[in-house]
Amino acid sequence: MSSIFDENYFIPELSKYSFTFPDPRDAASEGLLAFGGGLEPNRILTAYRKGIFPWFNADDPVLWWSPDPRFLLYPKDFKVRKSFRKVLRNRSYNVKFDHNFEHTIKMCAKIREAEGTWLIKEMQEAYTELHHMGFAHSIEVYEGDEFIGGLYGIAMGRAFFGESMVSLKPDASKIALKALSDVLEKKNYKFIDCQVPTPHLQSMGATLVDRDIFLDELQEALWDGGDIGNWQHYKWEYNDG
Repeated sequence: MSSIFDENYFIPELSKYSFTFPDPRDAASEGLLAFGGGLEPNRILTAYRKGIFPWFNADDPVLWWSPDPRFLLYPKDFKVRKSFRKVLRNRSYNVKFDHNFEHTIKMCAKIREAEGTWLIKEMQEAYTELHHMGFAHSIEVYEGDEFIGGLYGIAMGRAFFGESMVSLKPDASKIALKALSDVLEKKNYKFIDCQVPTPHLQSMGATLVDRDIFLDELQEALWDGGDIGNWQHYKWEYNDG
């Protein structure tokens, strides 16, 4: 993997005073295209509009990525396998949108730290501010009043950018993703950006898409103003029809 410290690979440092990014179409296939610049909410929004996202560990500077290919889940392509269908039919859980964003992101951070990756305090604060601005959203799964899993991400136009998932009980994050996918399909969202491939998400229908195609689809999705604001009024129940 290339590094900002690799003398054979030039990665520009972003200015603290400008939200300008390099063209992601010019980035190497692994996607690292810039570092630094901070985590101001408007900088993050500018990055997402260009198909770029921050991803770094605690001891790194802020690293900005746009990998090729990109890993997308089109809502209509969500796969419900037989074993998961049985889970979805269980009515002991309920799904809420934007009920407790801060708890959701903190639980995602806790799980990621246990796995050796980091969702540092500054990242949590930045996305919480984006939630207050109406761009970042959480999808939460409960058994009674107990939080058992969920996910969070950014919505812009008719695109959703998934950031992190957490399951405290089996399949909880899958339920959250299914709920999100169903709601977004009804609202004509183009895709859920899963960023980089994992077998877990691939099993649910996510697929690799050439970066140029992704960037074109993103620009189409951004033509629509989207659903800025709180999503607590969104409702979902599994339909086995």
